[in-house]
Amino acid sequence: MFTTYNEALDWIHGRLRLGIKPGLKRMEWMMDKLENPESKIKAIHVGGTNGKGSTVTFLRSILQSAGYTVGTFTSPYIEQFNERISINGNPVSDEELLQLANMIRPLADEQEETELGGPTEFEVITAMAFYYFANIRKVDIVIFEVGLGGRFDSTNIIQPLASIITNIGLDHTNILGNSYEEIAFEKAGIIKEETPIFTAVKHPGALKVIEEQAEKMSAPIYRLNQEFTISGHESLARGEVFTFITKLQSLEQLELNMIGQHQTENASIAILAAQYLNQIGLFTVTEQAIRVGLKQAFWPGRFEVLSENPLVIIDGAHNEEGITALTHELSIRFNDRNIHIVFAALTDKKLDEMISKLDKIANQISFVSFDFPRAAKADQLLNISQSQNKKAVDHWQSYLLEEIKMLKASDMLVVTGSLYFISEAKPHICKYLKN
Repeated sequence: MFTTYNEALDWIHGRLRLGIKPGLKRMEWMMDKLENPESKIKAIHVGGTNGKGSTVTFLRSILQSAGYTVGTFTSPYIEQFNERISINGNPVSDEELLQLANMIRPLADEQEETELGGPTEFEVITAMAFYYFANIRKVDIVIFEVGLGGRFDSTNIIQPLASIITNIGLDHTNILGNSYEEIAFEKAGIIKEETPIFTAVKHPGALKVIEEQAEKMSAPIYRLNQEFTISGHESLARGEVFTFITKLQSLEQLELNMIGQHQTENASIAILAAQYLNQIGLFTVTEQAIRVGLKQAFWPGRFEVLSENPLVIIDGAHNEEGITALTHELSIRFNDRNIHIVFAALTDKKLDEMISKLDKIANQISFVSFDFPRAAKADQLLNISQSQNKKAVDHWQSYLLEEIKMLKASDMLVVTGSLYFISEAKPHICKYLKN
């Protein structure tokens, strides 16, 4: 038995040693021992390469605005570990997480002795979420974000009301495959029989794979630029405005406080899912709830402005697609600024493509490493860069604060890369800015 929150957290994180073990048998074993809590939950399943967290947030905010209590399961965390399991955006308490760890620990120890081997960190946390929402804090609906891939992800034991695939990019290629089509096949594994699938996937080959899987499963499919479209998009100083269109209706001048054209796509899928829940009569979601929910939605670490003066932005652009979205927004919003980028990444990413895009937009680029098993070394990143104004930094904590001090009115600092790095950098920067 754990007696403190920190003991429980150390045990959970300690399971990182087991790495990633795709497959559902360990989860099914634990769920059977727990009397199948996943079957007692109304759920929406959200997969994709980028945009999962934002889409979860938009949908959660819409349903919350409609008066419902909404659970979410997301990863990784930005500000505190507990936020991975939240209700209406509020993380579970330390006491609840301790209770959950003590519930799952004996099962993990027992499973360790079987031929299946012990559960990974992500499997432990997923099991905690299922148990929590089924037995401790019952909610109206839970939105589950896929951790990795989809087909063999530990969340994929649920039978959701609907599934969402945000987009497809070349990420985690060492596990999911080297082509858009191979990765799409893994993502499409969350499509369930006769269960609607909403998607913003635009790559033709990837979309074809999803369409084929939807047909195989007799799942109605709703696709961006086919069953639903976006028009009239404009970027605001701190957000976006757009019109959402289907064959049945259009919702004009919808406002987001999250920055980036790509967020209009994430918001549109959330709208469609909310309207579907309304259509089947399980939830009542009005146009007003949609408008208010979209405007109130906030997801930390996604083109988040930490300070206006000096201008400091943090963005968890952890793969090529994320970097593309980031550099696009910087080019259209801040082309009059001197852009200084601080970048950290994991070794299993397409670093050459990511750094090449950053080189083109940055007036100065600094590479850092951080304490994480798969973190790339600063010198490794530096050697890839072709920038004429680049450096590798050993101690990012003190370096960031010094750079913020030196920012002029014409400058901006953009801290980006791995979400694991962002989760360390954001509180460090925020603490300094408050003083």
